[in-house]
Amino acid sequence: MSRLLLILCLLAALPLPVSARLAGPPEVGSQARSTRDLPAIRSSGELRVLVNQSRNSSGSVKGQSIGIEYHRLRAFEQYLNRNSRDGRSLTLKIIPKAKDQLLGALQRGEGDLVAPGEVLNVRTGHEVSASTAFRRDVPLVLVSKQGNRHYRSLEQLAGRSLSLPAGSAVGEALRLINQQLADRKLPPIVVEWVDPSLAIEDVLEMVQAGIFERTAVELPIAERWARVMPKLRIDRHLVLARDGDMKWFVRPEAPMLRASIDRFFSSYQSPADQDAAFQRVYRRLYKVHSPLGRTERQRLERVRPVLQQHADQQGFDWLMLAALAFKESTLNPLARGASGATGLMQITPAAARTVGVSNIQNVDGNVQASSKYLAMIRRNFFNSPQLNERERMAFVLAGYNLGPQRVQSLRAEARRRGLNPNQWFFQVERVAMEQVGMGVVSYVNAVNKYYLAYDRERYLLEPQGRRLTAK
Repeated sequence: MSRLLLILCLLAALPLPVSARLAGPPEVGSQARSTRDLPAIRSSGELRVLVNQSRNSSGSVKGQSIGIEYHRLRAFEQYLNRNSRDGRSLTLKIIPKAKDQLLGALQRGEGDLVAPGEVLNVRTGHEVSASTAFRRDVPLVLVSKQGNRHYRSLEQLAGRSLSLPAGSAVGEALRLINQQLADRKLPPIVVEWVDPSLAIEDVLEMVQAGIFERTAVELPIAERWARVMPKLRIDRHLVLARDGDMKWFVRPEAPMLRASIDRFFSSYQSPADQDAAFQRVYRRLYKVHSPLGRTERQRLERVRPVLQQHADQQGFDWLMLAALAFKESTLNPLARGASGATGLMQITPAAARTVGVSNIQNVDGNVQASSKYLAMIRRNFFNSPQLNERERMAFVLAGYNLGPQRVQSLRAEARRRGLNPNQWFFQVERVAMEQVGMGVVSYVNAVNKYYLAYDRERYLLEPQGRRLTAK
């Protein structure tokens, strides 16, 4: 391989700029605000905390908090209130953002404090002040599925890929490793930046399912999720970096807040049972498995023509219907469910009648009824131009599972809280987790993951003639 080719491969493996990734809905409350230090924060009665929207870092399920930052933040809130000189209490306002948007939001004054729950690389141009580290020299380790090939060294990963969520600290570590591989005339380790709807816990689930080959993550995060995803394998000997620290961040103009954080961390000890609720909520929850095994591909091919026909008629991507069918019935037309749900799409006779379909016992009628019912939900409830197509489909799926009126009420509550009502992933789903539980959240996430798995292999799943027509 020539030196030029090595350089081109290395450039291809570098993280893409945020603008190159799939755009999400417009941010809510992104206007610049003034920076506040501790006296102004105390006067307002509210500490605005920017958190990584990942469920690993933050989140609550029906009153049970499962985010890793929850206990630290609540303890810090209590610390500040104990040391209040005027006796006025302070409450936390949690503001979830994508990890790679946290420091920018802090600089714009949208929050007072960033608590990412992961190693957060500070890039040039981010003028922030980091707290004392509460965990130092955190190893970034390779994670794959049990039974996958073992690698003895990072050199053996040359030319292979890692699936990473946006903002992962592994991106910078790989840049340095790839420079070393290039010096040895080896191809780079390629980064597959995953869809923005996936956080690190979603990537780990897709690794466990065999959809992604491997990822890399902070060791404590890998250990935490391996407790509820037993098929994960942590390759502790394959360390991509170990010089990152876990910290909180404030603006340089808030030295008193920074000093309070440092004093708090000097004596804080994590509770021994801090993951008890997390394990209760997530144990046996992760049931996603690969839709691309040999049997699954054969089933998909048998029903592909009818899925494509009705998807085209209703304006859906046929692979999204396929993902929904895989979630509902594992592509089994003879499946029977609760409340009379039947067939490939597990639609009920009552739902089918609302769209004028009476026979859902055969595959064609079943898919026709389901696609028309999905189109009706989209048309009547989620047709706003403020929704991008990915989020629109997520809301439609949530409505298919939970009922569209209930989903609209969740959006209204999200708006009331200052969350983005036009974004299901990590925003409205937070309200759903708190009020309804993980059922609808897991449902939408599973269909989304199956769709992303199919979409990665679209070229192999679609007939050549259809691909040429699409062009």
